[in-house]
Amino acid sequence: MGMFKIKPFAVLLPALMAIALMAAPLYAQSVPAAAPTGEAAQTTPLAAPTGSVDVVGGERTVSGLGGISISGLFMHAGPLVKVVLLLLLAASIWTWMIIFNKWLAMSRLHKREQAFERVFWSGRSLDELYSQFSSHNNHPFTAVFLAGFREWHRAFEKGGIRQSQLAGIKDRVAKAMNITISRELDVIQSQLGFLASVASTAPFVGLFGTVWGIMNSFAAIAARHDTTLAVVAPGIAEALCATAMGLMAAIPAAFFYNTFVGSIGRYGNQLDTFADELSGILSYRLDEKAE
Repeated sequence: MGMFKIKPFAVLLPALMAIALMAAPLYAQSVPAAAPTGEAAQTTPLAAPTGSVDVVGGERTVSGLGGISISGLFMHAGPLVKVVLLLLLAASIWTWMIIFNKWLAMSRLHKREQAFERVFWSGRSLDELYSQFSSHNNHPFTAVFLAGFREWHRAFEKGGIRQSQLAGIKDRVAKAMNITISRELDVIQSQLGFLASVASTAPFVGLFGTVWGIMNSFAAIAARHDTTLAVVAPGIAEALCATAMGLMAAIPAAFFYNTFVGSIGRYGNQLDTFADELSGILSYRLDEKAE
């Protein structure tokens, strides 16, 4: 299983640089809230506003910068940006549900693996182990053991075994265990595809919201014939909010996808090792019983 690698920052870097280049000249075009009159007008420099500038009926008023919030940005966003934000929020929530569920599942698998190995290597006979585990087949290691031993036991149903049959029996035992391993790993890997999809697509969905927010900013400039931050900032804020939401969904998905893929890969190797050990034990017993 190959590791999933994604670099969302490399994809979004050109867009963020473009936003910075467009926003830079806007900071230099702030208009003073009031100009001095009389003699002071000849000597006093014009003062730029220190807060955000609200445009109401052609007049500008200065307000504080502390009123910006995520909920406020969402409420004032356009319909398309709202859809993008809701979609990314839903993807993020579902991603975290999968992460917690998969984390608990992997913890249970490792605990059951340790319990199985303690019983298996306790010195009990394979027949006793088969009788015990046949009624508690709730673990990949148990399933592999039952599949291999069942195929091995089936070879003795028709009587004795000749030397010419040994190779075929050993091959069937190995195939039965390998098929079981593949099926068990497919179950363990379920829902990892969703994490991979979110990790690869969420930054681009957020980038789509970013582009749309910048387009709205330019539309506002064209409609008001004004390039102050009061006109441009809301659209840029919405755009950056969509980008942040996309990264918030993509980064955990990519990180935990890689984590789970590595953990499942190591678990699969442990299953393969156990299958090889069991195959060796069964092969030795076959050689003893062959005529």
